[in-house]
Amino acid sequence: MSTATTAVRPGAVLADLLPASRVRDAALVVGGAVLTGLAAQLSVPVPGSPVPVTGQTFAALLVGTSLGARRGFLSLALYAVAGVAGVPWFAQGASGAGLVSFGYVLGMLLASALVGALARRGADRSPLRMAGAMILGEAVIYAVGVPYLALAAHLSASQAVAAGLTPFLLGDALKAALAMGALPTAWKLVGKR
Repeated sequence: MSTATTAVRPGAVLADLLPASRVRDAALVVGGAVLTGLAAQLSVPVPGSPVPVTGQTFAALLVGTSLGARRGFLSLALYAVAGVAGVPWFAQGASGAGLVSFGYVLGMLLASALVGALARRGADRSPLRMAGAMILGEAVIYAVGVPYLALAAHLSASQAVAAGLTPFLLGDALKAALAMGALPTAWKLVGKR
C-alpha cells in the first residue's frame, strides 16, 4: 500500500509518521531543541524593550505541534537546560537563567506541551484550528514571560506589557498565519488528513 493512502492512527502528529523507535524520539527531541536554538538567532532588537523579536517562539510552537506534547516538552526542556548550562543559543547568542527574557523560554515549555496536545486532537489538520492552537500557545508564552519580565527587569505590569507584549502582537499574527498554512499543508502533502 502506498504511503499516501496508509491510514494514520487517531491522535497522530507529523512525527508519528516516522518509524517508531527510541532513537527516533531522541533524534526528534534533540532536533527540536537545535531548531529552536537556531531560530532564536533570527533576532531583531525592539526599541525600548529588552526582548527582541525572534524566530524562537515560532520554532517552539512548531516543535510542539509536530512532535506532540511529550516530545515537544522534552525538546524545549533540553533547549532550556542547555541554554542555562551555557550553550549560547538563546536570543542573540545569550545563555543563562539570569536573562530578563528567560520567562519566555519557560513559557515555551508549557506552550509546546499545550499545542502538542492540541495537535493530537487534530488542531494541526486545518488552518483555522491551527491558528487557534498557535494563539493559545502564544498566550501561554506571554502569561509566563511578561510577569517574569516585570519581576526580573523591575517593571510595573503596564511597563512589562508595553515592553514584552504589545510590540510583538503583529509578528505573532504573522507567525500564526504561517503556521495556519504550514502544518495543514504538510498533512496534505503526505496524504494523511
